[in-house]
Amino acid sequence: MEGTGTIPQPIEPIEPIEPASKLPAPKSALGKTLLQLALPVLLLAGVIFLFLRTNGAGLKVEPAAPIEAVQFDRMMLTPNKIELQLTNTSPQDITLSQIVVNDSFWAFDAAPSRTIPRLGKATITLAYPWVEGEAYGLRMFTSSAVAFDYAIDVATQTKSADTSTLLSFTLIGLYVGLIPVLLGMLWLPVLRSMSQQWVTFFTAVTIGLLIFLGIDATSEALEQAAALGGAFQGVGIVGIGIVATFMLLNALSRRQEKLTGTGSSRRLSLALMVALSIGLHNFGEGLAIGASFAVGAAALGTFLVVGFIIQNITEGLAIVTPIVNDKPSLLRLALMGVLGGAPAIAGAWVGGLSYSLPASVLFLSIGAGAVFVVVYELLRMLQKDSAQNPMSLTLFSGVTAGMLVLWVTGLFIK
Repeated sequence: MEGTGTIPQPIEPIEPIEPASKLPAPKSALGKTLLQLALPVLLLAGVIFLFLRTNGAGLKVEPAAPIEAVQFDRMMLTPNKIELQLTNTSPQDITLSQIVVNDSFWAFDAAPSRTIPRLGKATITLAYPWVEGEAYGLRMFTSSAVAFDYAIDVATQTKSADTSTLLSFTLIGLYVGLIPVLLGMLWLPVLRSMSQQWVTFFTAVTIGLLIFLGIDATSEALEQAAALGGAFQGVGIVGIGIVATFMLLNALSRRQEKLTGTGSSRRLSLALMVALSIGLHNFGEGLAIGASFAVGAAALGTFLVVGFIIQNITEGLAIVTPIVNDKPSLLRLALMGVLGGAPAIAGAWVGGLSYSLPASVLFLSIGAGAVFVVVYELLRMLQKDSAQNPMSLTLFSGVTAGMLVLWVTGLFIK
């Protein structure tokens, strides 16, 4: 007799449960999260309101004298006319009342207005018969009798953005940046004929060159940042420029490593980073030279051009050192030379025609950050080589020699 057991039913497949992270958050939970994020901000706004309503917690502190400050952005001289562009960096509005030129009060116009809001800009125009080569001292008074001085050391007509001026600044950029960098790259065949120890030495020289350039760019950025108004927080611009550039280029370098792997492609990528960092640095050099010509310091500009020509030939060596064991095409070598040297042309244009102190601080900082990340990458490359063949004295002598080279050539510039 057959059994009368129950017939087993087919088991339905159990659908996988999605992880909690992929499930849509309930609307109530989302609203609660937004409220928790906004609550400290709302409470802080209430604290500020209370502080203002109680006149600073009852202290009622008022400054003994008006706190007023301006930053002079640009000076332009045209026949029988002086123009000054400035920014109000005070914590409040200011109103210009009088201007003295060489101990004489002089009429002036201010556009858009004599009253300048905080961080606002104005252009001051004086119909003044200045003389070529003379020095002039300007003193501006606000309605609060606060004085600001500006000195014109050597009066000369400001360059205009015409074809002749652009061509002149282009030639300056070629002399300062592109030509020396390309000439320095001609050392590549000589490097290829040397032993590995000498290649390591010149790589260390490259590191020394870049360290010096980075320190110099940081120092110059901090020096210019000190001339910025307090509201611009020049040191903060320097810090943001260096740190953000370093982290961005380092992240791009790590990503490039994953894409290209090891070997010649990685070394070529490193050489391109060297060229980019040098190009950013040369943009800052072009700014300095263009600005010196624009304000009439032609002798200083010529001095800078000659000094930078001598100094920048070493930058070509820094570009080709990472690829000494590779054979990149002439086109790639030319592109790296242009990337490293041509930004000096753009820098001369900007510095000579529309110089901006905050922009100059930022670009110098970006250049410094780019230089430091390349130093880091070169040190990583040498660390791998030295693990198999330690050459600590070679590295020491190369880095020291590279820094000394730029210090000596800097004697022609500083």
